[in-house]
Amino acid sequence: MNISIFGLGYVGCVSLGCLAKNGHTVVGVDINTTKVNQINSGRATIVEKDIDTIIAEQFEQGRIRASSSYYMAVMETDLSIIAVGTPSTEKGHLNLSYLFSLADRIGNVLQEKDSFHVLAIRSTVMPGTCEQIAARIESKTGKVRNVDFAVVSNPEFLREGTAVHDYYNPPLTIIGTESEKAEAILRSIYEELPGQIVVTSTKTAEIMKFVNNTFHAMKISFANEVGNICSSLSIDSHQVMNILCQDTQLNISDYYLKPGFAYGGSCLPKDLKGLQMLAHDLYLQVPLINSINQTNEIQKQRAIALLMKYSHRKIGFLGIGFKAGTDDLRNSPAVELVESLMGRGFAVKVYDRNIQISKLTGANKEFIDQRIPHLAQCMAEEGRELLDWSDVLVICTKENEFTTLMSSAYGKTVIDLVNLPFDNHSSNQYFGINWSSGAEASRAPVLSYS
Repeated sequence: MNISIFGLGYVGCVSLGCLAKNGHTVVGVDINTTKVNQINSGRATIVEKDIDTIIAEQFEQGRIRASSSYYMAVMETDLSIIAVGTPSTEKGHLNLSYLFSLADRIGNVLQEKDSFHVLAIRSTVMPGTCEQIAARIESKTGKVRNVDFAVVSNPEFLREGTAVHDYYNPPLTIIGTESEKAEAILRSIYEELPGQIVVTSTKTAEIMKFVNNTFHAMKISFANEVGNICSSLSIDSHQVMNILCQDTQLNISDYYLKPGFAYGGSCLPKDLKGLQMLAHDLYLQVPLINSINQTNEIQKQRAIALLMKYSHRKIGFLGIGFKAGTDDLRNSPAVELVESLMGRGFAVKVYDRNIQISKLTGANKEFIDQRIPHLAQCMAEEGRELLDWSDVLVICTKENEFTTLMSSAYGKTVIDLVNLPFDNHSSNQYFGINWSSGAEASRAPVLSYS
């Protein structure tokens, strides 16, 4: 394929060499004549393991060249990869002026081009940027996005020092587009690479770089805070973290990485508090660990805020234990939610087959007697009873029974705190606590794998 790459910095130079090595004919474009001259002399524009050799070899084979001509680069290629800088402003926003300026210049060329052209944005951008770029090009050219051209999000995850290795060994490749034609073109340049190709919505692809790198930063900071605690106690922090990483069922897995309601139960809150107090007693600052409970409280308040507008409606709760499959009410966020609404005078009922008020003994009975002695009066004995009574249904746990029950719910407002999989009827008004409104959008995202 004939490919143009705009921006011959770190990402652009690596992409230039690696795509050429895969057999494509690639032209690099940059306003910096020094970089253009370097490529046209068979020299890399960056210092990076292996890329100098690749650039030299591919230049000798005639697969790469560089130019300052936007017109030539767009007219003679089918795909333009955009790898210009999007540096942070003083306030932390991204400076997209270079990107938009480039998009306008490419748009000027596309006015004269008849064939379908794809712009793949590799630069780090905020969600919605590809849409803005497409709108600018439409306005300038009169052409229609995803018909005459497409703007695709194709984020890169190259690490300095191992960029060539990372390019050829990606864990996955992300393509964000609503155009099947653009998807096919992008797939064709990555199909030889290992790892899945994940096709998703443009906005989803745009946010992935931020989410990935923030997660990596959080992991480093968490390991350092744990390390500081361990060091103060003469514990081998590396051994601790090595043991942590050996658990791939829970610790290194997707088990807890699902947006939804707050955590609860007897273990997580207690042990988190214990580690916080240990750090406090050692006179250590652990702001990341100390912020975890605050984030959990914010999620509870988010649920309350969602329900406050329904003060004159009958609200039914599906599940009140701290998670599915248990009758444990200790530190259950659903209990706090029910308490809060009842305290505000809301009409509330609860259904949870795991909670049998008459059979509760021990810690649960003591908890109910002290905290919510009136719970027995608002418990529904059957799920159908709750469904018929309620105007608003709040799904608090992922019980299989609730999936069946919700499939027969009609004309309800549904507040889903756990992303329960069920066939939502169109007569329902559906809200997820932190995902898009509309059950189909939230539970069936645009994703394809290969």
